[in-house]
Amino acid sequence: MPGVVASRLALTQLGHQPAGAAMSANKRVIWSWAFYDWANSAFATVVMAGFFPIFFKQYWSAEVPAIESTYHLGIINSTASLIVVLISPILGAIADQMGRRKGFLLVFACLGVVMTGALYWVEQGQWLLASLLYIAGVIGFSGGNLFYDALLSVVSPLRSIDRVSALGFGLGYLGGGLLFAVNVWMTLQPEFFGLNDASEAVRVAFLCTALWWLLFSLPLLLFVDEPAANKIGAIVAIKNSGKQLQHTLSQIRSLRHTFLFLLAYWLYIDGVDTIIRMAVDYGLSIGLASTDLITALLITQFVGFPAAIAFGHLGERIGSKRGILLAIAVYICVTLFSSFIQAAWQFYLLAVIIGLVQGGVQSLSRSLYVRLIPAGQHAEFFGFYNMLGKFAAVLGPVLVGWITLLSGSNRIGILSIVILFLAGGYLLVGVDVDAGQQAANNDCE
Repeated sequence: MPGVVASRLALTQLGHQPAGAAMSANKRVIWSWAFYDWANSAFATVVMAGFFPIFFKQYWSAEVPAIESTYHLGIINSTASLIVVLISPILGAIADQMGRRKGFLLVFACLGVVMTGALYWVEQGQWLLASLLYIAGVIGFSGGNLFYDALLSVVSPLRSIDRVSALGFGLGYLGGGLLFAVNVWMTLQPEFFGLNDASEAVRVAFLCTALWWLLFSLPLLLFVDEPAANKIGAIVAIKNSGKQLQHTLSQIRSLRHTFLFLLAYWLYIDGVDTIIRMAVDYGLSIGLASTDLITALLITQFVGFPAAIAFGHLGERIGSKRGILLAIAVYICVTLFSSFIQAAWQFYLLAVIIGLVQGGVQSLSRSLYVRLIPAGQHAEFFGFYNMLGKFAAVLGPVLVGWITLLSGSNRIGILSIVILFLAGGYLLVGVDVDAGQQAANNDCE
């Protein structure tokens, strides 16, 4: 496979360059790639974490009983995640065969942009239409991320990959946080923006998110070029995708350290995502006000920007594996601390600590995984990586809910997340990065 060997050779040659020099030589390409994180993180922050769950219950499902609307919201999120889980490996296999990761990214980004913008026109009570648009938006967001992650090895020299990955996450936190802060301001003072009420402000926020996503995707479109590869047609790629998936599964099983990392990643990222998803519910359950929780979310976003970039530099100094283990240790302390929270200021402190490590554990996980996979198959392997990311926060919430039910205490329930971090950290300790990278190099030759 000459295209694969050439790709690995190019990465190897770049890996021997000094990190600073390599970063300077590719600065425009790197920043153009990273700004896609700035672009699409607005969807994750403003829509997924921020306004959609609240607006779905209070506006689109205003006439639906609260228990029923909660059930609908759960089904919506589960359906979106399941679709992404099913299509991610297949899409990755097709994109790698066609050599069009950037093209697939832009298709899914456009899907997300259109569906997010369309939420502006959904009238009160139309919860089913809002659900369908949201599911399609999540598919566009998640599908785009698959190919965005797979382009990391294209834009970054191997020696700088921790820093470049961290730059993307850092810009994502900053961009999503800035737009979310403005949108929250719009809902608090709609008349200042010429809007009638908070409901109209939220609808405008969906439209702003779509335009933000579209605008800041343009640098990637204009300045990031995917290297030429042995491309095949779409029909042939689709026909070959099944066999290619079987081959990739066999590769993952044979690449011991890659497989071990994926198991570790699934466990500790499940803990990370469980904290993200359960934080608001936990805060409300112990008596904190919703305004305090929104403030905490904004704190995490803005702390996450410099912290993620700092973690990229830390990964270059001590290694991405050690950086992840450090973040896991902090998360264990965070989880223990959360069970003792009594006041809003303690929740703010928790938000600061989480912001310090959340982007770091995400960015270093991505850059470490790049080192452990064969060249020429990044989209395909990231299909499995993103599939595990969607499976994440399945085990954790169930574990928290079950322990809470048995113990009768939310504080004891939240402590159960420690199990995921301990198990993930234990498996990660067994990953030999150098051996795994060598095995991936050999596998593609």
